Amino acid sequence: MSVKILAVGDVCGEPGLKFLENRLKGFKKENDIAFTVVNGENANVVGVTPKQADAIFRAGADVITLGNHTWTRTELQPYLEERRRILRPANFAPQCPGRGIDVYSTDFGDVCVLNLMGRFTLDSNTDNPFAIADGFMEEIKEKIILVDFHAEGTSEKRAMGYLLDGRASAVWGTHTHVQTSDACVLPKGTGYISDLGMTGAVHSVLGIDPEQSIGKFMGDPPRRYESAKGPAKLEGCIFEIDTDTGRCLKAEGIRLI
Repeated sequence: MSVKILAVGDVCGEPGLKFLENRLKGFKKENDIAFTVVNGENANVVGVTPKQADAIFRAGADVITLGNHTWTRTELQPYLEERRRILRPANFAPQCPGRGIDVYSTDFGDVCVLNLMGRFTLDSNTDNPFAIADGFMEEIKEKIILVDFHAEGTSEKRAMGYLLDGRASAVWGTHTHVQTSDACVLPKGTGYISDLGMTGAVHSVLGIDPEQSIGKFMGDPPRRYESAKGPAKLEGCIFEIDTDTGRCLKAEGIRLI
């Protein structure tokens, strides 16, 4: 038996959240999606509020993953403790609120989801994600293991993919908001894509108003990011997983406009 698992790229601001609310459930039904993981760390443009996380769950997410903006909204911290279905990177310090890995019961068996964050250019005080991932793989008993690696460099992401090849069912990258064209099944059976892309405004710079982004590069004074207006899109990847072995049979990048 095989099931389809959907990973959705970073939800960016109100355009991305509204698009997710309007399209995700219908897409899941049409494509027989059994489990969905959504990266929600930019739902508030920078960070995510509990209200926005609730909206992502109502839209059809089974699990929400986060990244380098986890702590931007301080009101999220108690929410992370209260909700098992939202994960922050597991390589944050152990005293941080919430969890970075958990196991979820489904009709087709237990699913383990792991959230990690890279260190290249993110300037974050985190443990080594490769050592953390390697250690977890020795302990996880579930056959289906999904990993969201929130990282900047494609080299760092691909290295993680190969580290976990044959050990995780699927490894995908988030954070850079630009979908890569390398969706594949790695040699030992792990589904992989370097970046899912994003769920947000089509005519934007990573979800942000283009004029504001240009101004930043021109040297304008810093100000709060604003979502771009206009039509939106959803990007991600569908992984077909064999439930008996946990191996990925197929990986396909998707884009809805």
